[in-house]
Amino acid sequence: MVDMTSFRGSVQQPQSSAFLPPIRAVESDRPWVWLSAAWRDMMAAPLVSFGYGALAVISSFVLVVGLALEGLEYLILPLAAGFMLLGPVFAVGLYESSRLMELGERPTLGRVAAAYQRNGMQVAGIGLVLMMALLAWIRVAFLIFALFYSSQPPAFDQLVDRIFFSAETIPFLLTGTVFGAVIAAGVFSIAVVSIPMLLDRDTDVFTAMATSVAVVRENVRPMMTWAFLVALFTSAGMVTGFLGMAIAFPLIGHASWHCYRDLVGRARQP
Repeated sequence: MVDMTSFRGSVQQPQSSAFLPPIRAVESDRPWVWLSAAWRDMMAAPLVSFGYGALAVISSFVLVVGLALEGLEYLILPLAAGFMLLGPVFAVGLYESSRLMELGERPTLGRVAAAYQRNGMQVAGIGLVLMMALLAWIRVAFLIFALFYSSQPPAFDQLVDRIFFSAETIPFLLTGTVFGAVIAAGVFSIAVVSIPMLLDRDTDVFTAMATSVAVVRENVRPMMTWAFLVALFTSAGMVTGFLGMAIAFPLIGHASWHCYRDLVGRARQP
């Protein structure tokens, strides 16, 4: 677990409601502590961490090639952005790896793969919510493309020029960014700690999502910092031809576990 007194002395007193576990309020630069702890986890369990990173890279390549072969190149950018919506579900094994190391146990690929079976119906429930958000984003992306590029999306060899260097560039990117940010903010609020919580506790998806929203409400500035860092590292991983995802994905995954453990206290005993 992240050392609660290792960064600027202490955290504030826990906040909570009658139905949710205690929520801790932390300082704005606390996300750097989570990233530092995540890096230690990666070095302590490199096979699991970089194995997940390799899967992220391979999956990205397969997706891009598949879309190109089907003539759906214009979906590459919205689906790349949509990866951040589903990322919390894909990272369950990384949360489990950090959880096991926190308990002093050794994570293996078999043990982290089995984590999907723990509280599986509830994890699947929030996965369905995130999938619906992704489908909504894809629909919005279709409409934005149609608005700015009529019924003829850019061909693959013209994709970069048409999107970033054409007359429609600025309004297109602004419109996409605004709508994407709204959807991403909603998903971030309900998912930032909910899936690690479902993995760690015998609770339901609604309590987990409500806890996640409470975490964001009590820690607006730290959560803004964390959301920015997640977007920054993910974008850096993608602009390197997805190769950077080998590091970015496990780093964010492990850090998300430490974020959860830092911000959500244990439930009160009856």
